[in-house]
Amino acid sequence: MAASTHTVTNQVPPLAGYDVFSADLALTEAVERHLDPGVLDEARRELGELGRSAGSVQAQAWGARANENPPALRTHDRYGNRVDEVEFHPSWHRLLGHAVSAGLTDAWGRPGGHVRRAAGFLVWTQAEAGHGCPLSMTHAAVPALRTDPALAAEWEPLLTSHVYEEGLRPASQKAGALFGMGMTEKQGGTDVRSNTTRAEPLAGDGEYLLTGHKWFCSAPMSDGFLVLAQAPGGLTCFLLPRVLPDGARNVFAIQRLKDKLGNRSNASAEVEFDGTWARRVGEEGRGVRTIIEMVAATRLDCVVGSAALMRQAVAQAAHHSAHRSAFGGPLIDKPLMRNVLADLALESEAATTLALRLAAAYDADTDAERAFLRIAVPTAKYWVTKRCTAVAGEALECLGGNGYVEESGMPRLLREAPLNSIWEGSGNVQALDVLRALRREPRALDAFLQEVGKARGADHRLDAAIKDLLTGLADLEGAEAGARRLVERMALVLQGSLLLRWAPPEVADAFCASRLGRDWGAAFGTLPHSLDLASVVERARVETG
Repeated sequence: MAASTHTVTNQVPPLAGYDVFSADLALTEAVERHLDPGVLDEARRELGELGRSAGSVQAQAWGARANENPPALRTHDRYGNRVDEVEFHPSWHRLLGHAVSAGLTDAWGRPGGHVRRAAGFLVWTQAEAGHGCPLSMTHAAVPALRTDPALAAEWEPLLTSHVYEEGLRPASQKAGALFGMGMTEKQGGTDVRSNTTRAEPLAGDGEYLLTGHKWFCSAPMSDGFLVLAQAPGGLTCFLLPRVLPDGARNVFAIQRLKDKLGNRSNASAEVEFDGTWARRVGEEGRGVRTIIEMVAATRLDCVVGSAALMRQAVAQAAHHSAHRSAFGGPLIDKPLMRNVLADLALESEAATTLALRLAAAYDADTDAERAFLRIAVPTAKYWVTKRCTAVAGEALECLGGNGYVEESGMPRLLREAPLNSIWEGSGNVQALDVLRALRREPRALDAFLQEVGKARGADHRLDAAIKDLLTGLADLEGAEAGARRLVERMALVLQGSLLLRWAPPEVADAFCASRLGRDWGAAFGTLPHSLDLASVVERARVETG
């Protein structure tokens, strides 16, 4: 019997039963902007179906269960035979299967494929972010494999398949396959040229045996992996299958799974190779050059994944504030809360707009767009992933104590948020990569400046920021210590340019006033009060029911 004092009032209904895609105006407008009319209707239909699935009670339950039941390592079977298998909760397989069937590993061969996939990735990973790792690795492996036409012909149809088949079997017996990656080692981390894993050539053309270890191996349950090892000719890229063509298990000893801060539903492992069979991808000694396109594609997914986390955090904060009353009215109508929500919404929309612009550059695949991507991807990866943790933390605070409780889902977003800043090269690596491109690839800088220059004259604050940036770019000697500051400015100028061209005036005005005009404090919720903050917040809200 309920106590008479226990009357539940003023509690916020769950944000469920809505279309994650259609409710995101920044994303839907970006899809319409970047896709050709001939594929737009089909893409909208697909993304709408995926959005309704992502916002469903069922998908949210899958995400919660996958997070609550992390993968388990089974090294041996009951007889003592080594099997090295990772077992996942059924909810993980449901999430991953739905994603694969929605084409989230299929971008490289269909019209507008990168924009469609990026939008889908941004939508679906809001249900649960951990399973995005194998999706990203599988998608990103394609350009590396294309350096070897025979390998590409064998594996690409499996990697881009819309069929998910769990379990380890020869790839020839499966309708779809997943890929992982192993680059970093104990002694080197990001410095992959210090890798010590050895590759000894066999008699068969392109066949080797690998001996060594990988300190971080992503998605260890996958069907194949791209790894780096030292061949006689230097650091080389290899394709390592989990199951050999004759059905025997390849030597792939999983020593342990990492106990991570977040990303709990996903497995990351330490693995050992001891006479492990692999096939060379590309030429000996050109391993980094071969795998670099995979790295670039996964870096873009870090941007898209962070945009997804930010969007979900903002949606939850705005939803809570719209349904929670305090001090005589809804929180969302209180001027200070409105300022916080508007500030968070600006960060989210800027991230989404930039992520989809990068995806569109992949689809265009021109010399100019490739040059733009060379500098824009690490710039975006540096800045957007950095902002994600701050946004998730502030959005959690909007829910007060309720946001600190696991049932709200906000702690899971906050724990996930730092990952994309670390994965595929942390902040310093990205900043130094931008600096390297600025010094060695003038066409990349020209393409970047042409892009930001498309909004020149539209806002005096952007014009001043471009001028300031050009001053900083004029002298790159001794710039390493200031590389983070330079890349931050580049990212903000790029985001400002994109928003001025494509976002509603109230969004662009607020972004330029705060991020470029420096009328902004050190915390969220410090926007100039004279801005149209109510319109910014309303644009970010989710309507349900």
